[in-house]
Amino acid sequence: MTKIQLILGSKLLITLSVFLLLVAFLYMLNNNSSKSNKLSNNPTLANNNLRSPLEDLTVPYLRSRKYFSKLGTLDKIAENSNYTSYLTNYDSDGFRINALLTVPAGNIPKKGFPAIVFVHGYIPPDQYQTLQRYIDYVDYLGRNGFVVFKIDLRGNGTSQGRPEGAYFSSAYVIDTLNAYSALQNANFINPKEIGLWGHSMAGNVVLRAMVVKPTIPATVIWAGAVYSYVDQTEYGIHDLSYVRPANAARFGSGRQSVFQLMGTPSANNTFWKTVAPTTYLNDLKGAVQIHHALDDTTVDIRYSEELNSLLNETPVRHEFYTYPTGGHNISGASFDLAMQRTVSFFDKYLKGE
Repeated sequence: MTKIQLILGSKLLITLSVFLLLVAFLYMLNNNSSKSNKLSNNPTLANNNLRSPLEDLTVPYLRSRKYFSKLGTLDKIAENSNYTSYLTNYDSDGFRINALLTVPAGNIPKKGFPAIVFVHGYIPPDQYQTLQRYIDYVDYLGRNGFVVFKIDLRGNGTSQGRPEGAYFSSAYVIDTLNAYSALQNANFINPKEIGLWGHSMAGNVVLRAMVVKPTIPATVIWAGAVYSYVDQTEYGIHDLSYVRPANAARFGSGRQSVFQLMGTPSANNTFWKTVAPTTYLNDLKGAVQIHHALDDTTVDIRYSEELNSLLNETPVRHEFYTYPTGGHNISGASFDLAMQRTVSFFDKYLKGE
């Protein structure tokens, strides 16, 4: 064999080897892609399918991370025969989150007080104040023997951080679960008797928090919105108090950014299924109570009706109440009945009565 033939033979061998490696690479890429597109009962997303912050929206991600916090200094601001009120704070991923804390009067029970993380609905963040709004709601729960921890979500009022909204960010879910941890680490609270209460946008926040931590024993939702995410495209939200944040242009719209990258929510979209709390309802160990007024012009009652229908298909203990009047806040004549039902629910699932 001549020298030229040897050179040509070597080049041919190299070319063939490169070709075979390329074919093998393309086969593996296609095979992995097919596997990642298959859904399970509780879908997850491969690490290379998403990039932060989109991955941060998903329930699998939120379940994978840790939540730890403690209450800050308690500054007494008021006292009555039923409870003492304090201003305090806690840490949520490096942000100081302010809060109002009410502690029942009397001796601390042997195992500690039952407690409720109280999550507010949308209020223009720069108008939000700790000691305004939800006064009657907190008072009613406080008078019935519960520690109430009404948190000021990040960026609201003087809490640190940026107000990111509920539906297309997990920031508020993280704030809620860190608040839960802060109560669990307080020596006057029973760590097994902590529930969640959420209004309006916080319906989404507390339900997502509950599926992230399925052992939460009880969650109450008043006039909540956005559970399957497909429901938002169908029913919308008509909040006349909404104020576009001054820095929205700088940071962009969370909703638009996610839609551009992942498409609009649909029942067959893997990403949106991992974001929607309704995907994980079967995992819940605790109970859910839902309240909604028929004349709510801000959040369509069909959000609650649909969630209740989905819960009907699961073993989750749940209750659903509607009110002829009361509007978005379930106020007026409906308020006392809704609060009585809320207290009875928390008595049953937190106090074990």
